[in-house]
Amino acid sequence: MAGCVSRVELSVSCRSLLDRDLGSRSDPLCVLLQEVGDGRWAELDRTERIKNSQNPEFCKKLVVDYYFEKVQKLKFAVYDIDNKSFDLNDDDYLGGIECTLGQIVSSSVFTQTLELKQGKPAGKGTITISAEEIKDTRVVYLEIEAQNLDKKDFLGKSDPFLEFYKQNDAGTWQLVYRSEVIKNNLNPCWRKFSVPLQTFCGGDFNKPIKVSISDVDDTTSSDVIGEFTSITAKLSETGDRVVEFECIHPEKKQKKKSYKNSGVIRIKSCKLETEYSFLDYIMGGCQINFTVGVDFTGSNGDPKSPDSLHYISPDGINEYLIAIWSVGSVVQDYDTDKLFPAFGFGAQVPPSWQVSHEFALNFNPSNPYCQGIQGIVDAYRQILPQIRLYGPTNFSPIINHVARFAAHSAQQGTASQYFILLIITDGEITDLDQTRQAIVNASKLPMSIIIVGVGEADFKAMEFLDRDDGVLKSLTGEPAARDIVQFVPFRQFKNAPREVLSHVVLAEVPKQLVSYYKWQGWPPVKPPEIKTM
Repeated sequence: MAGCVSRVELSVSCRSLLDRDLGSRSDPLCVLLQEVGDGRWAELDRTERIKNSQNPEFCKKLVVDYYFEKVQKLKFAVYDIDNKSFDLNDDDYLGGIECTLGQIVSSSVFTQTLELKQGKPAGKGTITISAEEIKDTRVVYLEIEAQNLDKKDFLGKSDPFLEFYKQNDAGTWQLVYRSEVIKNNLNPCWRKFSVPLQTFCGGDFNKPIKVSISDVDDTTSSDVIGEFTSITAKLSETGDRVVEFECIHPEKKQKKKSYKNSGVIRIKSCKLETEYSFLDYIMGGCQINFTVGVDFTGSNGDPKSPDSLHYISPDGINEYLIAIWSVGSVVQDYDTDKLFPAFGFGAQVPPSWQVSHEFALNFNPSNPYCQGIQGIVDAYRQILPQIRLYGPTNFSPIINHVARFAAHSAQQGTASQYFILLIITDGEITDLDQTRQAIVNASKLPMSIIIVGVGEADFKAMEFLDRDDGVLKSLTGEPAARDIVQFVPFRQFKNAPREVLSHVVLAEVPKQLVSYYKWQGWPPVKPPEIKTM
């Protein structure tokens, strides 16, 4: 799912702008820029100019591609436009803000004070931005059968399958759905299927669609049995009432006067349902809770030794810290209180020097929360000299710890909290069977697990837990309800920019969050208003 999650439309308004014009009010315009690296900014879009207004509400929406797994730094800059030139260097600057797209989409309304430069407010000026996803979230669900189809095969009956086409703007037919084949049957009933409304008919209920039934022939290409054309509106009239269409073979109809049809296609049910997206849930009030688990087992090596994975280099970093920063910098925008629980496992901890598999990095078990990502980093640096790296490497206690919070949240029956657990490890896992069971249990809860493997170890066990090729099962054979584990070896990203790691690590999360709430049948806490066509 790398790639754009969706496109977002930003609405912008300002209040109490500075007045730069003599004898009249300013004529403001807002420009949207995105950081493209090395402190450089590129313009994405701009609003219209509004004449004589200190409190403009811009009509033109600013459009931006949204990626959950990236920190997208944006700059909104407001100018007083006094001429016709596109270049803004000759216009008065009325103030601007810098923020991330994540901050905007996770706030229902995002208001900031405009600044002329860092720390210097532009009078009493403020800017308010709200986001809306651009899309039609509806999905068409269809149940279709046919009766008395023409027999196409010499020895047996036909083997029919169904195809739906929409007419594109050029007037040609574009395939949108192909069903399974039903063998040897002239009265087939295909299984229920769904197609996004956008794909099905471009969201236009009056756009022509063509439905075709063909017979699969092993020796030649498929033979058309018959077809009909209609519009989506006619199909969706059914509700639960069956609507019938004659299945017509064009050539037979022309040749034979007595030709009636080649069977009947029956639309048993055609329903529109709303499919919610990741942004629907986030904008609808879903908070993402981020927890970190750090591997302090002996196989990491003595933190004082430069070849240890926990050794902090002279410039203040190591692979553990880079992983915390990379993932945390993205996720923190989606958590309002910015308090993140952080734990260690596999070390002997003072004062008893017992091995612990879920100790708070701040040594405060009743309040393991760190303030922001910087708080996790500070707690990690402080605890390193105070513990003894030991073993074994047990993942299940920390997975079960987060799962208890997720289970408590799930009891509310609303899409209000989702949990992400980041485990950073050098890879030698001891309690594989218990971890498998913990993941299978967690797959029924609102949580995702990200494992970043540091160092040069063999990560076969981690790859086993991240089953892209099949379903993870517990020791007793119970399958995971959904795929919630993403494993990434740090060494593949050692020389890449930090944002590449966060991109790969977090790319699956939107899909995992939506799959959980869809499975539960929970809409967003505040569902989006459906725009009718």
